[in-house]
Amino acid sequence: MLLEMIVVLWVCLFSLLYFFPKRKRLNGCWNAKAVSRILVVVAHPDDECMFFGPALLKWLKSGFYVSLLCLSSGNYYHLGDVRKKELVDSCSELGIPATRVTIIEHRDLPDDPTVEWNKDVLSSLILKHIETNDINVVVTFDEGGVSAHTNHVALYRSLRSLHSAGKLPEGCCVLTLETINILRKYISFFDLPLSWLHSEEIFFALTLKEYIKVKNAMKCHKSQLLWFRHLYLLFSRYMFINTLHLMPREDGIVCCRENVS
Repeated sequence: MLLEMIVVLWVCLFSLLYFFPKRKRLNGCWNAKAVSRILVVVAHPDDECMFFGPALLKWLKSGFYVSLLCLSSGNYYHLGDVRKKELVDSCSELGIPATRVTIIEHRDLPDDPTVEWNKDVLSSLILKHIETNDINVVVTFDEGGVSAHTNHVALYRSLRSLHSAGKLPEGCCVLTLETINILRKYISFFDLPLSWLHSEEIFFALTLKEYIKVKNAMKCHKSQLLWFRHLYLLFSRYMFINTLHLMPREDGIVCCRENVS
């Protein structure tokens, strides 16, 4: 009975989304021709599916060129080599080939929540990757880092610095993943109505089939599948929903307004 009620609620929520589509979107030229190269910047292996899965899957299904830059091997428990392979396998499950996955290991960027990453080193590495690969759109965490992890927040601060200083290539946009409060974070797809109503810019929600694909990607991270991670897969809203925002410069200018939803 409970399962039937959940299925009915799921169908009702998605009917609301698809039959009464949200019109709050960034107008312009967010299409496969104008925005051809998207880079998702993460701190650790498993960030890509734990937090960015819905956006990644939707962009890939829409035919966008998507690549991933990971700024550590996740070596906190000395499993860096294992976790690098898990990341490549996870990305492959999502649809990102190994040739588009870059993992950086730098002594100033350890996988450690107690260490502040060197912003100059981090900014230099990210900017070099953006310029070398002709990236149009960069995606990362917002100032809350979703989980407030120091390394997540460091990525935001570095990209904020590059963006505000006008150092990114002309026309390159930065999208940040919205951090929500802990109550909404763990109510799974029941957050759909709130996310849909409150999202001002870019909104993604997965179908059940798509959620299973992201879940399978997370299962590639076998070294990380402790008991609480299984609960995360079931209850985290980020496994089903992503809301993102365009990062404006400090002078208030947004470098581009295009629609990737």
